[in-house]
Amino acid sequence: MVMLTTLVFGLLGLALASGGAWLVMLGGSWYYLVAGLTLLGCALLIRARKPLAMWVYAALMLGTLAWALWEVGFDWWQLAPRGGIIVLLGLWLLLPSVRRAEGRNQGRRNAGGDPARPRLPALPVAAATVVCIAVALYAMFQDPHDLSGSLPEQALIDEPATGANFGDDEWRQYGRTNYGQRYSPLRQITPANVQQLELAWTYQTGDVKLPQDVTETTYQVTPLKVGEMLYVCTPHNIAIALDAATGQERWRYDANSGLNPDRQHQTCRGVTYWEAPAGDPVPGDDAATGLCARRVYMPTADARLIALDAETGERCTFFADNGELHLEAGMPYNPAGYYYSTSPPVAVAGLIIIGGAVNDNFSIYSQSGVIRAFDIDTGELVWNWDSGNPTETEPIDIAAGETYTANSPNSWSVFSVDEELGLVYIPLGNQVPDQLGMGRSPAVEEHSSSVVALNVATGQREWVFQTVHHDLWDMDVPAQPVLVDLTQDDGRTVPALVQPTKQGDIYVLHRQTGEPLLEVTEAPAPGGAIPEDFTAPTQPQSALSFMPDPLTGADMWGITMLDQLVCRIQLHRLNYEGRYTPPSIKGTIVHPGNFGVFNWGSVAVDPVRQVMFGMPTYLPFTSRLVPRDQIPEPTEGETASEQGLNRNEGAPYGVVMGPFLGPLQVPCSAPPWGYVAGADLRTGEIAWMHKNGTVRDMTPLPLPFELGVPGIGGPIITAGGVAFLAASVDNYLRGYDLTTGEEIWRTRLPAGGQSTPMTYEQDGKQYLVMVAGGHGSVGTDPGDYILAYALPNPS
Repeated sequence: MVMLTTLVFGLLGLALASGGAWLVMLGGSWYYLVAGLTLLGCALLIRARKPLAMWVYAALMLGTLAWALWEVGFDWWQLAPRGGIIVLLGLWLLLPSVRRAEGRNQGRRNAGGDPARPRLPALPVAAATVVCIAVALYAMFQDPHDLSGSLPEQALIDEPATGANFGDDEWRQYGRTNYGQRYSPLRQITPANVQQLELAWTYQTGDVKLPQDVTETTYQVTPLKVGEMLYVCTPHNIAIALDAATGQERWRYDANSGLNPDRQHQTCRGVTYWEAPAGDPVPGDDAATGLCARRVYMPTADARLIALDAETGERCTFFADNGELHLEAGMPYNPAGYYYSTSPPVAVAGLIIIGGAVNDNFSIYSQSGVIRAFDIDTGELVWNWDSGNPTETEPIDIAAGETYTANSPNSWSVFSVDEELGLVYIPLGNQVPDQLGMGRSPAVEEHSSSVVALNVATGQREWVFQTVHHDLWDMDVPAQPVLVDLTQDDGRTVPALVQPTKQGDIYVLHRQTGEPLLEVTEAPAPGGAIPEDFTAPTQPQSALSFMPDPLTGADMWGITMLDQLVCRIQLHRLNYEGRYTPPSIKGTIVHPGNFGVFNWGSVAVDPVRQVMFGMPTYLPFTSRLVPRDQIPEPTEGETASEQGLNRNEGAPYGVVMGPFLGPLQVPCSAPPWGYVAGADLRTGEIAWMHKNGTVRDMTPLPLPFELGVPGIGGPIITAGGVAFLAASVDNYLRGYDLTTGEEIWRTRLPAGGQSTPMTYEQDGKQYLVMVAGGHGSVGTDPGDYILAYALPNPS
């Protein structure tokens, strides 16, 4: 036993000392070197049976505890990897088989004439162990990351503008209305009764992830509810109508969009509903049959937009080409797999307005990011706004061979509309490649990573607000802008736009002018781009911001102190000077990472109380530029994944990117990685922020530890005072008290819930609907479920 103990202490000491010496040379903490040398000393003392070994080890235990508390305070999840092995080895030293004396009679010489080796004293290590365990137990009941508080409950507007021209019982657009608030006026479900919610019905679409599917095959759809019907689409572009009361299928339409390994995404976030104004004739042959007075429009993964009759699912043949609009028209390259729309378009003023996604970092020969408005009846092009050619909005002459600007910033997320102002709001992304900014035109520089207001009738730009200058980090504006009227201190009501961003800033702008309503400053940003490129000297920063603090060595994490040490070494080896550290050949830490603090799930806004509910996520990524001559040839079966090697065909560099993980494939940054948060939009004050989610579905064992986990998806708010959110990488749908953020209900989902829920009323009963089908990139369980919950006896 002594030999084994000596070996364990020696090997651990050698690992810590060598790694610790490397860390010190990189400018990091001295602790690991000191601890490693101390363990090596203890190994020698134990081998020699010196009682001093126990005193030295007790000093190491208490020193480790003091150092850990100095770095992270009473944060149990940070203390555990620092002290776990040290305490376990302390308990090992207390074993009688380790401490017992060697030799026949202690204090005498054995038959060979050697002195007997004495029993090692237990007291020093036992006392240190008690202290360490007591501190650990205390820390288990502390939450240093929690911000407690309350959102204001006062109703500031009795009848707020929501963008709805329909009843409270419906959910007609992706964010319920074209305002994108994700707010329902229904109030049957409240904090007092939400615990009584039970499953009312379940429907399975039959569209499941296939072995040949691309990695990011995901269910991100939010159903619509109109009349007595629900409308959904599936990842493989099947449109389905369900009975809102029972979940029974009414019709389905398969667009047969096929599979293509060049697609990065196989998803459909939703369909668009349109109802012809009363008295407007239905065009074409369908006028006689009465078809298509009410329509559902579905975008597909092979770059089509399909119009369907909302009652039957039959094609509206008068629209475009026999009910199909081909979005490849006017594109500069063959779009197969490179261009498609994953988000539902907006329908307004007799137009359907749509953007599209291009493959990130796949090739510079990418499609245009043009925004196009088509006649909602005929599919005729009415205007086009191209961020690479922003002043010309007259339809191009496709028949004459005219094309849009190649590789201009695109919009893959959801638009919002203010019909009274006649403006459509477009969140814009970046030019491919995201990490290389050389050669961008002035128009591209102006519009990358911005939100743009366009005139609905003409497509002319009214204003633009940029959230990142010279974006080198894939900080697309990912979320639907939220429109809300805010009450000022003097009682005036101001039309506002709330724009969440990947970098964590939430911009509150005047939606008529684009001017900030909450202060925006320009903060100094790191330099040091590759020689061919440059960085912006400053970057905008909003007064309402969930941006993370810069990472330090104390923020590095791991299951043990060994993988934590590796992460600390990596932190110092990679380029990192905080937010907006530029890409490099050496490798760069990108924090916030590519998933962003906020993504397409956006935030939910209560227009009565003028507060927001969101899900900030913190998961650093790394990126490393790879010179073109060092990029290997594609392998058979390689797909257009967003993680790993991104080839950037035609550019001088590719990029290798992915989450910043340790050797055990857990994040190098310490938890929490995910929160829920509430903020007052009038003042910009963050009222509360609580960690959200467990590691139950992140580990081989179903451990219920609530670390606060990453997520992707969106929340909703109800007038009853309950917010609902799934999104996190554990398979739960949760309800929260909007005022305090307290979790007040949860239910287990049969698959990952990486979509945004919705709610509606049917036959006097409020339903909560969640689509659970998983997300390929975050690795949650795939499925094909639509689940509806309701109170058993609503009053």
